[in-house]
Amino acid sequence: MKHDDLLGSNCAIERSSAVLGERWVIAILRAAYFRARTFEDYQRRTGIARNILTDRLNRLVDFGIMERREYASGPQRSLHEYRLTPAGIELYPVIAAILAWGEKHTGLVNGAPTQLRHRGCGEITHAKVVCERCGEELLPSDVEVGPGPGANAPAPPWRPLSERTDPIEPDPIGH
Repeated sequence: MKHDDLLGSNCAIERSSAVLGERWVIAILRAAYFRARTFEDYQRRTGIARNILTDRLNRLVDFGIMERREYASGPQRSLHEYRLTPAGIELYPVIAAILAWGEKHTGLVNGAPTQLRHRGCGEITHAKVVCERCGEELLPSDVEVGPGPGANAPAPPWRPLSERTDPIEPDPIGH
């Protein structure tokens, strides 16, 4: 099975892994959350080869996670920046969870190289999964997995952003 074959699955985790599981995607998203905007910003912050970075940015645009905006044009070429869409911003808890897991389990013996500080109270914070209703932290043993309303429905085909009719809202937080 090819990686993109997962897009035809009726499982949200498999479909998401087809989008996020590509090599370099997480590094690009990390750079976006740390305010990278231009192709050069992403290249400098990730070290990804230019041809691969071009491919991954285009893929993230196709998936509706980033949008490409022209910010300057000249006689030689137009310049673009890549910004998170609302769907891309919604991935923030995923990236924060990967950061927390990496700090704990990847042998960073000198401490975390990156910390997340809550602007509201000034304290260092870490990602946690909590119950929407009661706020209790959740572990796998605290939840039951069962069929949802779409469990027996056929998987809808994935369509590139250019073919979708649902509009993408402008970036709500100025990313």
